[in-house]
Amino acid sequence: MSQSAHSVGRTTLADYRAALTAPGTRRPVIASLLARLPIAMIGISALLYVQRETGSFAAAGLVSASSLAGVSVGAVFQGRLIDRFGPTRPLLTAAALFSVAMTSLAVAIEAHAPTLVLVALSAATGFSEPMVGSASRALWTKLLPEGPPRNAALSYEAISMEVFFILGPGIAGLLVTAPWAGTGMVAGAVAMVTGATMFALSPTVRAWGPAPKAKTPLLGALASPGMRTLALAALGFGVVIGFVEVAVPAAATESGHPSLSGLLLSFWSLSSVAFGVAYSLHPWPRRLGLRLPVLLAGFGVFVALLALPSTLWALALLMLLAGAMITPQSTTHSAAIEIVAPRGTAAEAFGWILTAVTLGLAAGQSVSGYLVEHAGIAVAFLAAGATGVVLAAIVWLLRGTVRAASPAPGGDLVGAAG
Repeated sequence: MSQSAHSVGRTTLADYRAALTAPGTRRPVIASLLARLPIAMIGISALLYVQRETGSFAAAGLVSASSLAGVSVGAVFQGRLIDRFGPTRPLLTAAALFSVAMTSLAVAIEAHAPTLVLVALSAATGFSEPMVGSASRALWTKLLPEGPPRNAALSYEAISMEVFFILGPGIAGLLVTAPWAGTGMVAGAVAMVTGATMFALSPTVRAWGPAPKAKTPLLGALASPGMRTLALAALGFGVVIGFVEVAVPAAATESGHPSLSGLLLSFWSLSSVAFGVAYSLHPWPRRLGLRLPVLLAGFGVFVALLALPSTLWALALLMLLAGAMITPQSTTHSAAIEIVAPRGTAAEAFGWILTAVTLGLAAGQSVSGYLVEHAGIAVAFLAAGATGVVLAAIVWLLRGTVRAASPAPGGDLVGAAG
């Protein structure tokens, strides 16, 4: 078993540079940036658009939730297709279906269609959303040999996604004030389709051909015990964030400053990116089997501390502290896939992580909303922390499963150009 099966060492800024300037990476990297930039923008834009047209936050919330449900299913489905056939055909097909679904949703919103129709179309947009993130992450494992530059590339994927989650809501908030409230949703969709098409048609990506036919377990990548442990850690990560995303706006509203809720959530995203880069240079613990539960438990403890502040300023400072645990977990999830996912299932494995986080977000948000209304905001923060610590304890008990999975038929990219 290689050293990476036990630990993933530190990376340097030179490793980031080497990864991002490797032959054949320029066009996929640029296209991936364009495709993933609106990932957090489209859902919020659609939510604001529906609320503007219908006047109902309840309808808007259902539309947003159905989109998340669609993404959670589509991520795994597309990931499996990408692993089997390569990214080009699945991504081009998804981009075409996504264009049709998004156009239909915009028309239905303008026509004030029944909520049930909006929910169905929103689920279709989520399901067909091109999973460029899964393909981009898997591409690095084919372009770069095992070593620090590949680790840096995977860290770059996680850090860049966090940046997009910071920029997305802000851009959506600005564009919803345009003369047409649907501007943000459509602009985000156009960027995503354009980027996905550019990525799928780049020479490097097209050189990623179909994998040899092989008997695939029903659970696919999730058949690996280590993959299931990783998915549990990702689920806990999503649950804790879901709690906070409801409790923080509630705290801002209770303090008489509801408009500050977005700013407060941005605080922990900013510290997440800053600390995430530093953490990738000096990761700890070195063993991934320990890193997963330690980071999740630390996240839970820091979030529980959010129950203490009596002012929004104090809450903001503690948000900075809690946010420092976000990107390190994302980069660790990405690095762990390298070890626990069976060979040839990288894109599907990333889809399972996205699904786990999405389901965690939905669960955390729903429970947090109930606790905020019936028990108080402080209880919601404490429950978030306790949930994170409990799930971290389970991951710790399963830490021995975080080891190299049994190999499955697959192949590295040969003759890539671009």
